[in-house]
Amino acid sequence: MIQPLADRVLLKAVEKDTITESGIYLPESANKERPYVYEVVAVWPGKKDIEMSVKTGDRVLTGQYSGDDVKVDGEEYKIVAMDYILAKVG
Repeated sequence: MIQPLADRVLLKAVEKDTITESGIYLPESANKERPYVYEVVAVWPGKKDIEMSVKTGDRVLTGQYSGDDVKVDGEEYKIVAMDYILAKVG
């Protein structure tokens, strides 16, 4: 398992299929853009001056190109600094 350090957060993309307003079903595989919604997999306690305001299991929004993508045991993850998490998703 990956354990992020300092003020980093380990994220996994939330797969979501989409139904357009006109009722057309678009599977995740048809979406060419990277997802913005992620689930928090692991959080390090943080740095002295940075409050870690997310916990494991939270769903968050992050910038499309922020962080680093990593692949471990066939699973794809993203590691981002706490500053790059834009919001929690209810």
